Amino acid sequence: MEFPRLEELLIELEKSWEKAMKAIEAAQEMIKEQFERKQKNSQGLKVGDNMWLESKNIHSNRPPKKLNQKRYRPFRILKTLV
Repeated sequence: MEFPRLEELLIELEKSWEKAMKAIEAAQEMIKEQFERKQKNSQGLKVGDNMWLESKNIHSNRPPKKLNQKRYRPFRILKTLV
């Protein structure tokens, strides 16, 4: 006993599934590209350059914060993370 309508439905479901999988893969690739674009070195720094260290997240023993240093001496870049 054959079910032509059922076979057509199964073929349509397979096509829909493949189309959805391609859309998911394309979305994942786009997200990956955006993430990598943001992770690149936007300041153009390379190994051997000097860079000032901001005191934004460094806590010192000085009582008044406003008398604390804003930046510390320039440090040489030894390696890049990305």
